[in-house]
Amino acid sequence: MSHQLKKQITLFSLTMIAVGSSIGSGIFRAPSEIAGYLPTTGWMLGVWVAGGVVALCGALTFAEIASIFPKAGGFYVFLKEAFGELPAFLYSWSMLLVINTGSLAALTLVFTSYLNELIPMPENVQLAVAVFTIALLTIMNVLGVKWGGVFASVFTSAKLVGIAVVVIIGFVAGTYAINITDFTWTSNAQNLPLVSSFGLALIGVSFSYGGYQHATFIAAEVKDANRLVPRAMLMGIGIVCLAYLSVNVAYLKLLPIERIAASTGVASEAISTVWGLGAKFISFLIVLSVLGTIGIYILTAPRIYFAMAQDGLFFKQFAEIHPRYQTPFWAIIFQSFWTIVLLIFWKTFSNLITYVVFVDTFFFFLTAAAIFKFRQRKLKRNYSTLAYPITPLIFMALSAFVVVNTLIEKPEQALAGLFFLGLGGIAYVYFKWKRALNTKN
Repeated sequence: MSHQLKKQITLFSLTMIAVGSSIGSGIFRAPSEIAGYLPTTGWMLGVWVAGGVVALCGALTFAEIASIFPKAGGFYVFLKEAFGELPAFLYSWSMLLVINTGSLAALTLVFTSYLNELIPMPENVQLAVAVFTIALLTIMNVLGVKWGGVFASVFTSAKLVGIAVVVIIGFVAGTYAINITDFTWTSNAQNLPLVSSFGLALIGVSFSYGGYQHATFIAAEVKDANRLVPRAMLMGIGIVCLAYLSVNVAYLKLLPIERIAASTGVASEAISTVWGLGAKFISFLIVLSVLGTIGIYILTAPRIYFAMAQDGLFFKQFAEIHPRYQTPFWAIIFQSFWTIVLLIFWKTFSNLITYVVFVDTFFFFLTAAAIFKFRQRKLKRNYSTLAYPITPLIFMALSAFVVVNTLIEKPEQALAGLFFLGLGGIAYVYFKWKRALNTKN
C-alpha cells in the first residue's frame, strides 16, 4: 500500500471547502434560537458580528500555523508539534467519535428532514435515505479527493447563489425597519442574565461559523499548500461572515424578531411572507447546502485519522492509501460506519450540538495557543498573523468564554464531553503501549 497522498486540490476548491464546511444547516436554524436568547435587534446582530470576529481571528491565527506545517492532519499536526502526542491524540479521538461524526449525523438528519418537505417519506424511509446518502458520499470520496473537491465546489457555489437570492428578497421586499443600535436589555424567556444569554447564543453562532479549519486537514493534497491554505481560509471566512450577516439582516427585514424567535423554520417562513413558493425553495436550498457540507466533512476529517495512524497511535489500517485511488479509504469508511451507528441509535442531536461545540471549542482554544510556541521557536512561516499577538488572544478569550459559560449553563453536555476526553486518555495509553510493543518486536 502507498502512504503518499496525491496533490490535486486547487485554490478555488480549497476555498469552497472552507466556505462549504461552515455554511451548512446552522444559518437556517440557529437564528431562531439566538433570537430567543437575545430578543433585540442590536444584540442579535451583535452576537453574529462577535462570532465573525472570533472566526476571523481564528482563521488569521490558523493560517500562520498552517503555513508552517502544510501536512495532512491539520489540528492534529499542530497540537502534536506544539504540545506533544496526548493533546493531538485526544483531538483526533474527539473528531472521530464525537465532533465530526456527531456533526455528520446531525447534518444528515437535517438533510432528510428537509428532503421530506419536498418528497414526503415515512420515518423508516428517511432513515434509509440518510444511510444511503452517507454510503454514496463515502464511495465518492474513496474514489478520489478530486471528486470530493469538485463536489464541494459545485454544491457550495449553489448554496451561495441560493443565499444571495434570500438576501436580495429580504433587502428588496422586506418592510420591517432594523434598529441596529437597539441594545436594550430586560430579560428573555429563560430569565437569564445578559452575559449568560450571550454565551449560549454564541454556541449556535460558533456551530454555524465552525468548519473553515477543514481546509487545513487536507493540506498535503494541495498544490503549493503553504501559500494556498492560508489564502483559502481567509477568503473562505470572509465570504461566510458576509453571507451570515446579510442573511440575518434579511430575516429581520422580513419578520419581527418575536416571530424569528418562535419559528422552527425561519428561512422558509421569512421568504414565504413575500413568495408563496418560498418554503419549497428554501427546503431545496437547505437540501443542497447540507448535502454539500456532508460531502466535505466526509472528505476532510479522515486525513486526521490518517496522520494519527502514521504516528502509530491508531489502527494501522487508517494509514493505508488505496493503491488506485490514492485516498485513506479505511479512515473514510470507518468514519462513515460510526456516523451510521449514531444515526441508527441516537436519532436526535439537540443536546449533542452543545456537546460537540463544547469539545470543539476547547481544542480551538488549545490550537490557537500553539502559535505562541511556534513563534518562540522562530519556525519558518509563509504567512504572519495580522496584529499578532492581539488576534490570537481575542480568539482564545472568546473561546474560553464559550467553554466556561457552557460548563456553567449546560453542565450535563459539558461534563459528558470531559468524561469522553478521559476515556480518550485511556485509549492513548493503550495505543502508545501497543506502539512500543511493536517497536521492540
